[in-house]
Amino acid sequence: MNSKQLDLATRRGMLKARIDEQRRALGQHAVPLQAALARGDSVLKGVDWFKHHPLAIGAAVAAVVVARPKQAWRWAKRGFLIWRGWQVVRSSLAAIR
Repeated sequence: MNSKQLDLATRRGMLKARIDEQRRALGQHAVPLQAALARGDSVLKGVDWFKHHPLAIGAAVAAVVVARPKQAWRWAKRGFLIWRGWQVVRSSLAAIR
């Protein structure tokens, strides 16, 4: 093996060691994110459940409306305001892109 190949092999070994250290450090830095990402996954599973069970949600809403119409109306107004706010934010973000 000539000196150029030896230098390249040594440099390659040092780079691989550096990459391994960076991967280990990245793994340690990502530990706090795992809880947040797991929470996000559970929220997405809940949303998916809502999408696949509209009849159950409709029945729950109907029960609340029958049991407490004033409170249901108040929550419906709040929900509408939140939905409209989300629409405005989403359109603003789309305009920025």
